[in-house]
Amino acid sequence: MPVKNNRLTNEQYEASFSDIHPPYESITAAKVDANRCLFCYDAPCMKSCPTSIDVPKFIKQIATENIKGSAKTIFSSNIMGAGCSKVCPVEKLCEGACVYNLLEEEPIPIAKLQRYSTEMAMKEKWQLFERKPSPSGAGGVRRVAIVGAGPAGLSCAHVLSREGIDVTIYEKESKGGGLMTYGIAAYKVTPQFCEDEVNYILSIGGIEIRYNQELGKDITLSQLKKEYDAVYLGIGVGVARQLDIPGEKLEGVTDAIRFIYDIRTKGYPAVPVGDKVAVIGMGMTAIDAATQAKRLGAKEVTLVYRRTEAEKPCTDVELDIARTDGCGIIWLAAPKKIKGTQGKVKQLVCSVMKLGEPDASGRRSPVDTGETFTLDVDMVIKAAGQVPFEKLVKKYNLDNKNGKIVINENCATNIKGVFAGGDAVNGGKEVVDAVQAGKDGARAILKYLAP
Repeated sequence: MPVKNNRLTNEQYEASFSDIHPPYESITAAKVDANRCLFCYDAPCMKSCPTSIDVPKFIKQIATENIKGSAKTIFSSNIMGAGCSKVCPVEKLCEGACVYNLLEEEPIPIAKLQRYSTEMAMKEKWQLFERKPSPSGAGGVRRVAIVGAGPAGLSCAHVLSREGIDVTIYEKESKGGGLMTYGIAAYKVTPQFCEDEVNYILSIGGIEIRYNQELGKDITLSQLKKEYDAVYLGIGVGVARQLDIPGEKLEGVTDAIRFIYDIRTKGYPAVPVGDKVAVIGMGMTAIDAATQAKRLGAKEVTLVYRRTEAEKPCTDVELDIARTDGCGIIWLAAPKKIKGTQGKVKQLVCSVMKLGEPDASGRRSPVDTGETFTLDVDMVIKAAGQVPFEKLVKKYNLDNKNGKIVINENCATNIKGVFAGGDAVNGGKEVVDAVQAGKDGARAILKYLAP
């Protein structure tokens, strides 16, 4: 049971990682769905969107073939509306709130319609916003530093740029986009799409990204505070939670973040995968890791989760993708130890669990029954969640809660002139939540810089 790369042909890789949600092929097809919309007053779909996109308005604009106006409506609320149309869990947000669900009919395909307008704008390079004249302070043009070119940082930068602020983003990776570029399944968003989206956001002007610049290594917070009028921290999360079980260091054990990162940066043929793979966890990242392992050529992929299906953190839609791809699922099981031979993974020993009393999250806590079972595997992918950059946060004496940066109602940290938002504050939510956090941070910074 070898762990190896180059399992498939180029044609097979391309087929495995093709767009899972094909777009509309024509304006006519888009209008058919757009005209189903009831254009609700006080629309529940709009209320359920963290960025408050005016959904009925942009759909009405599509129905009247005002695609440019539709794109502007979307981007005015969410500058990453194109990416969010591909990765948002719309079944629990806008589409899940659609009134058609109450009528037992298919909801309006809001994400697909949103994708139509926003991708058209990107393709045609429509400039939908103009920068205001730069507001000058005592020292000249106002300048803001943002750490992290992910959804929160890019959203913050775009709002500031529209108001005439000069923005410099410091990004530790060689490309922008953050989670969109490095942490999501390639069949949802391609690397090329992510690059195009970042370039579209930057096209407004006034935003510079300095790549390969890591906070705490290449730049310091004190340095940024001296050189800029304000600083926004959108550093996200990214440290994989360890299982703390025997055998975790064996060859063939990796974390889902690294696995997905390698797929996104090295290309499909270069990433090794086992014949029999176990994925620990049931969140979105676990699903992405499991499905991509299968699409890379793994013969068997099994998701192992310590609770039941009722408590799963992923959505039904995501779980259906894994099932459709042929991934197996074992509920009420937790990894106990990993066995190996000659330093390589051979077996995963799991404890059989049962549900006890609810924990702090409201879900019933898993309890070890004392029984165990063994899976023959040659690869284990850990997807038990991510933890904040606690060492980095504490290094700069930022108020935090277990590594999550603490901010006030104005998105401000305990350090004057330093603001924060996104996953670095909330511990990890959806891309759309990070976009809204960036908008909130920008507004707070504009208020802070106001004369």
